[in-house]
This record gives sequence, C-alpha cells and structure tokens, in this order.
Amino acid sequence: MDGIQDLRAKYLSEISAASGAEALETVRLAALGKKGEISLKMRELGKMSPEERLVAGPALNGLRDEIDTALRARKIAMDDAALDERLKSEWLDVTLPGRPRPRGTIHPVSQVTEECTAIFADMGFRVAEGPQIETDWYNFDALNIMPEHPARQEHDTFFMHRAEGDTRPPHVLRTHTSPVQIRAMQEQGAPIRVIAPGRVYRMDMDMTHAPMFHQIEGMAIGRDISMANLKWVLEEFFSAYFGTKVKTRFRASHFPFTEPSAEVDIQCSWVGGQLRVGEGDGWMEVLGSGMMHPNVLRAGGIDPDEWQGFAFGMGIDRMAMLKYGIPDLRAFFESDLRWLRHFGFSPLAAPTIHAG
Repeated sequence: MDGIQDLRAKYLSEISAASGAEALETVRLAALGKKGEISLKMRELGKMSPEERLVAGPALNGLRDEIDTALRARKIAMDDAALDERLKSEWLDVTLPGRPRPRGTIHPVSQVTEECTAIFADMGFRVAEGPQIETDWYNFDALNIMPEHPARQEHDTFFMHRAEGDTRPPHVLRTHTSPVQIRAMQEQGAPIRVIAPGRVYRMDMDMTHAPMFHQIEGMAIGRDISMANLKWVLEEFFSAYFGTKVKTRFRASHFPFTEPSAEVDIQCSWVGGQLRVGEGDGWMEVLGSGMMHPNVLRAGGIDPDEWQGFAFGMGIDRMAMLKYGIPDLRAFFESDLRWLRHFGFSPLAAPTIHAG
C-alpha cells in the first residue's frame, strides 16, 4: 500500500507541475499508458492471492480513477487559461456597428424606367411591350416612314440577314419603340392610353449616342384629344419627374408619324456648370411629339375620321443624365462597379412603381 501512496503523490505532483498539453500527455502515458506504472501494477493483480487482490484491487482502481480525474481537470484548467490569454488579445467590442457587406444597386436606366412608368401610370397610361426584332412593316411602313427616308438606309439601321434567294424585306433591330404602339392599337383599338419603354438600336456612337439605348414612347387616342392635352401630360410628367414645376415650349418640327409635329423644350438654367430644371430663361430640347398621322392610325386599325390622338417619345438614358448629373452616355454600358456604386440606387431606399 505504501507503493500505491508513493505513486499517488508522485503523479499528482507531476500533473500539477505540468506546464503544457505536451507535458501533461507525457505524465498520462507514464502513469496510465500501456506501459505506465499504474497499468503495470494492475497487471500484477493476477499473480496475487485472493486475499492480496481483495486489498490491492480496489486501491489500484481508486488510484487509476483519481489520476485520470486529475489529468482531465488539469487539461480543462489549461484550456481555460489559454482561452483567457486569447481573449486578452482577441477581444471584440460588440457595441461597434457591423461590417458593411457589398450590396448590389439598381442601374440608373432601370430606376428611371420605373420612375417614368409610375408617373404615367398615375395619369392612366398602361405599359405595352413588343419584340426588339421587328418586321420592316411595323418599324417603318406602319409609321408612315417612306422607303426613301434616311432612317431606312444601312448607315442608320441594323438589318437582319436574309438567306440567299429570300426576297422578303429584312427584319430590323427596332429603331424606336413606336412599333409597339401599332401593335397596341391593333390589339386594343380605341380609346387607348399606353407607354412603350424598351431597348432600341441605331448605328451611332458618341458621348450622347449609343448603338443600343432606351426609349419610352407614349400615345393617347380618343375622340377629343388635342395638342393641349399633350402639353398638359408632358408638363405634369416633367414636374413630377424633376420634383419642381417645369414649363415646356413647343417648336414646330417634322416627324413622319405625327402631323402637326413639335420638338419639346423644358425651362432650365445653368448655374456654376450645373443644370437646373424649372428655373431661368434657358430652354433645352428633350423629346419629339405631335398629333398622330392619319396613316399611322389606319395602320393600327383605327378610323382617323372618328378618332385622333397624340404621341411622344424620349430617351430614358438622357432623362437619367439630366436628372442625376451623369456626364457621359457611354458609361451606361461599361462594367465599372465604381460607377454603379456612385450612380446606382439602393433597392430598398429608391422609389419605384412598386414601393414609393
């Protein structure tokens, strides 16, 4: 029994003095490993007499359990101490704000499309859509654009390839969203009030033009529609869009699909190089408009002797540039995340037709 007490004192002392996990594991192997002292003592029980085993067995089992418990307790104490040391150097201030995460933004074209759609929806205009690859008839003929018109030349329009021997007029990438108006008239008839936002294509590229851009065109057809109605709609739209009362000025012009036709200017001024809409004595052209030509109404299946209406069209990209100070149209189509972070809109904060 004296030998058991000596082993107990020895290993409890070594466990207490162990300076780390590696030293503690060395003590465990020396005491309880396959060749450890206590393990070897346990094997000697088979050589003892029953009377000796009756005394030595419980003592050795108790010693083994005590040393094992001491090893486990020392291991937990070491782990706690190591954690305390880490916490001293790796502390976290839970009162600090969270780390910002990259967040996607709404492209200005999408945002302005939503804004315009919401404003016109309040005036009773619904959205109409159509294909981006159009027939020659819908894109030109139905809109009273004659075969000799410059827009039908190859340097202005993207024509689709026809197979050899196919003599049909080639399809085109639509040069405006006006074909959507023809399709809407054919489907719904009169009276009708629609806008047609979407992509359009023309062979042009500089600071203010791109081969692919976005338009929003609108029309209203009724029995007593007039230019006065057109002017009211546009002034209400511009005032809502720019957030201030905006006056308009009509200048006589010519478009094949309207008669009479007018370029529309909005009141503005330049202060310190910054555009200010709705004030000053300057004017800026922003869109084309007019009363719908009788031939266009006929192409849409509407009798011009009973119905009349107005139409207008503006560039969504240009409207975004004017309102949000975007200097170069070409930036709309570059994959520059810095540009999008600056000019993009938060999907939660920006007003849209769905959540204003």
